[in-house]
Amino acid sequence: MFAVLLAALLCLQPLVLAAQDTAGQPEGTIAVTPDARTDQAIRERIEDILSGLDGYSDVTVSVDAGIVTLGGTVLDGAAQERLDRLVSRVDGVVEIQNDVRENTDLGARLAPVAQRFRDRLFQLVAFLPLLAVALVVAALIGWLGNVIARMRQPWDRIAANPFIAEILRTAIRLGFWVAAIVVALDILGATALLGTFLGAAGIIGIALGFAVRDTVENFIASVMLSLRQPFRPNDLVEIEGSTGRVISLTSRATTLLSLDGNHIRIPNATVFKAVITNYTRNPERRFIFDLGVDAGSDLNAVRELGLKTLQSLDFVLTSPAPAVWVDNVGDSNVVMRFSGWVTQVGAEFNKARGEAIRIVKEMLESEGYGLPEPIYRVRMEQIDEAPPHPAPEPVEEPKPKPAPELPPSEIKPDKALDKMVEAGKHEGERNLLSESAPRE
Repeated sequence: MFAVLLAALLCLQPLVLAAQDTAGQPEGTIAVTPDARTDQAIRERIEDILSGLDGYSDVTVSVDAGIVTLGGTVLDGAAQERLDRLVSRVDGVVEIQNDVRENTDLGARLAPVAQRFRDRLFQLVAFLPLLAVALVVAALIGWLGNVIARMRQPWDRIAANPFIAEILRTAIRLGFWVAAIVVALDILGATALLGTFLGAAGIIGIALGFAVRDTVENFIASVMLSLRQPFRPNDLVEIEGSTGRVISLTSRATTLLSLDGNHIRIPNATVFKAVITNYTRNPERRFIFDLGVDAGSDLNAVRELGLKTLQSLDFVLTSPAPAVWVDNVGDSNVVMRFSGWVTQVGAEFNKARGEAIRIVKEMLESEGYGLPEPIYRVRMEQIDEAPPHPAPEPVEEPKPKPAPELPPSEIKPDKALDKMVEAGKHEGERNLLSESAPRE
């Protein structure tokens, strides 16, 4: 029985060894014919493989006991690493000794580069007809966009003003040119480049947005101001403490002409966020001024006199009516506040206010109501005895002045500023303000 088992094991031993060899063989190896597993067969197999590849014609192969020795030259380091991977996959290779060096011959190194350029040149020549078709189609689409954008209708009718119409035209041109690029890339079969192009454009756009943030903010504010129209040319406005007449609104800034004749340039982003006081929007405007009278005066009589004087002025409106009231009590006088309304159509506000102050002051003085100066009481003590001071002589009270004959008031507006504003409208960029646009 034991002899039978021993004979069976001896018969199965070759099969077990064969299975072990197969299990230890690496995956993806290049098989050698079973009857040619010798050094010569390995060398011939490696040489056959290298002969079918470019760049390995100068490589020499020698095999001794499964150890492969490689010599010669290759073009670059990548070819040298690839050679190691190829030889390691050949069945029967025990070890690889790679003595291959990179070729330093200039002609040999440049030959593949020249070949690649020739291949690409031939490919480009063959590609030219398709490229010409793509360019023609893109040019036609871009030309069509320019024609549509140059049409005055319907863009002028849709837009609130010429500035918005020009923005619409620019957007139409840009949209058509983007469509032209997409169609051209689709014809060339290179639509994958579109994603790369748009991604790069997005990154560049974000970077430029941060770099020119103030410029972009001013441009957007210009669009909003041109739509809202909070003021018109020659309006008298106050913006961020600057007062002047509006000359123009451009795509970057608002220009004012101060009452002193100076140009004030305010960025549109500041104008859009600022509190704007428009003195021209409502023609009626109120002026206020203060005058002090003696503390012992009849304040009711002063009020009545001042009110009657303001009502008698032809440039002071009857509705809203003028008013006079006690504003404050000072150390040596009582401060009376006078107010009245004037229309800015045909009258200069500052001139009207100045005339009202002059006339009311003269009327108060003519009725004997003095406008006292500050009075100070000084107490002096003297240690030595001194003869008594003589009694002061009585001071005569000033007699009231007769009522003055008031000359005609000169309150007409100065046309010089109007001419300067009109001249400034036509300088520099196009004015975005329009008389026909709706007002905010």
